[in-house]
Amino acid sequence: MLLDIKDLWVRYDLVEALKGVSMSVADEQIVTLLGANGAGKTTTLKAISGLKAPISGEIWFHGERIDGWLPHEIVKRGIAHIPEGRRIFPDMTVIDNLLMGTHLRRDLAGIKEDLEDVYAHFPILRERRYQLGGSLSGGEQQMLATGRALMSSPKLILMDEPTLGLSPLMVREIRRIVGTINKNGVSIILVEQNAKMALRTAHRGYVLMTGKVMLEGDSRQLMNNDQVKKFYLGG
Repeated sequence: MLLDIKDLWVRYDLVEALKGVSMSVADEQIVTLLGANGAGKTTTLKAISGLKAPISGEIWFHGERIDGWLPHEIVKRGIAHIPEGRRIFPDMTVIDNLLMGTHLRRDLAGIKEDLEDVYAHFPILRERRYQLGGSLSGGEQQMLATGRALMSSPKLILMDEPTLGLSPLMVREIRRIVGTINKNGVSIILVEQNAKMALRTAHRGYVLMTGKVMLEGDSRQLMNNDQVKKFYLGG
């Protein structure tokens, strides 16, 4: 198993955001987290990437326990986090944004090869590599954030609301990109309010409610679940 989370508890001051969450991600697998706002989806990603320390529980990645590690140590181990809202550097060029993803790497040949791969995924980024990141459209900024994550050479990417605020056409493009990245051997945890898109893209899913896992299963099972249909798929 690539990622294994066991009985994870996370608290913000006196509020328990995660209450015994357990989940797993296999190699080359896409897993989606579904749930209403405040269910604990973003907190789960922050705990995995070291941005929010759990009060108890365990996070194992590639056979190593990583809860308590610093974020840069987790990135170096092979986990990249694309936060909600993209969080690119708007006053830096596209290429400089991409190279920020390599700050822990020293393999110059590998960096050059990965940059060409990113440009192959996102040709618009090659065309606009000398433009400021802030001048890109929302969809292009999402591509840039995804490209920056890929430049860290990850084994697992955490994606938080990648289609938020994007047009239906760009939503389909992001879904295609997620599938392509996964086919290239990268596992993905996808947090996405567009439940239909998420379940059609993912292999497995977990439904969170008030910090607990209420349902889990493969995507087809969840799409046919009456509760999921009622609350997340529109009937």
